[in-house]
Amino acid sequence: MTFADPAWLWLLALVPVVGLVEWWRGRQRAGLRFSNVRLADAVPSTWTQRLRWLPTALRMGVLALGIVALARPQTTDVIREQYAEGIDIMLVLDTSTSMRAEDFDPNRFEAARTVASEFIDNRVSDRVGLIVFAAKAYTQTPLTLDYNFLQRMLDEVQVGVIEDGTAIGTALAMATNRLKSTEAQSKVIILLTDGQNNRGEIDPVTAAEVAETMGVRVYSIGVGTRGEAPFVVDHPFTGQSRRMMPVQIDEDMLRTVAQQTGGRYFRATSKEGLRTVYEEIDQLEKTEIEERVYTDRDERYPLFLWPAFGLLCIEVLLSTTVLRRFP
Repeated sequence: MTFADPAWLWLLALVPVVGLVEWWRGRQRAGLRFSNVRLADAVPSTWTQRLRWLPTALRMGVLALGIVALARPQTTDVIREQYAEGIDIMLVLDTSTSMRAEDFDPNRFEAARTVASEFIDNRVSDRVGLIVFAAKAYTQTPLTLDYNFLQRMLDEVQVGVIEDGTAIGTALAMATNRLKSTEAQSKVIILLTDGQNNRGEIDPVTAAEVAETMGVRVYSIGVGTRGEAPFVVDHPFTGQSRRMMPVQIDEDMLRTVAQQTGGRYFRATSKEGLRTVYEEIDQLEKTEIEERVYTDRDERYPLFLWPAFGLLCIEVLLSTTVLRRFP
C-alpha cells in the first residue's frame, strides 16, 4: 500500500499530544462542587468511572484514522509487458583432438563447453544453434528458442567422434547457410577454434565473404596459451600420453574473417579469459527489450474512513448515555 499525499501523515505525531491535553483538561474540570468530598472517598469506583478515558481514546482513534484517510492510501497493481526482437546466433565449436590440450581447466574443450553453456543461459529471446566440426562439420542443433534442449545437445558433444582435422571454412559456410533465410535483424556466428584450417573444400576467407554478403557477422575466438601447451596424444599401443607441443593458431586468418564481416577477433588464453570474451560479445550483441508498464491504482481511504465513522458514533453514544458527565 502506498500514499498519494504522505505529507498528511506528519499530523499523526500530534495525536498523542491532543490526547494528553484532553486527559489533563478532563482532570482539571469538575462536574459538581461540594464543600467537602471526604465522605465520597470511601465509596468504591464504578465501572463507568473506570471507563471515563474511553471517549477520549475513541476520539483519538477517529483523529488518527481520519489523518490516514487524508493521506489517500492506495494499492497499486503493475503489469509489465516486454517485447524483444531477438538475435539469431550460431555457435561453431571446434571438436578436434587438439581441444583436449590441458592449458585450460580442465582442458580447452570442457572450458569452451562450460562458457558456451553460461552464454546460452543469458539469452532472453535469441534463437541459438550449434555446429560442431573437426575434419567435417555437422549441425548439432538448428536455431531454437528451446534452451534446455540446446543445453542437452551441447552436453552430448564429445571430442574425437568426428574424424580429426580442422575444417574452419566448411563450418563457417554451414553456419552461414543456417542463417541466410532467417528474418532476424541481427545474424551472428561465434566461431571458436584452437588451430589452423587444414581440411575441407572451402577457404575460411571465402566463407567469410559469403557471410558478409548474407549480412552475417562473425566473432572469431582463438583458444590456447601462447608458446607451448600440454597436449593429450592418442597412441595405438601405449594409449593416451601428454606432450608439450607448440600452440599454432592462425590468428591472421581468424582476424581477417572477423573483420571481413564486421565482427571482431578475440584471443583467450585461459578459462576466465574465455568467459570475458563471451561477456564482451554479449554486450556487443545485446538484445534490445522494450517494456510497457501499466499501473492501476485503487483508492483505499474508505477502509479508514468507515472505521473512523464507527468509532465516532460509539464515542457520541457513550458520551451521551452511560459515560455522560454532569453537569
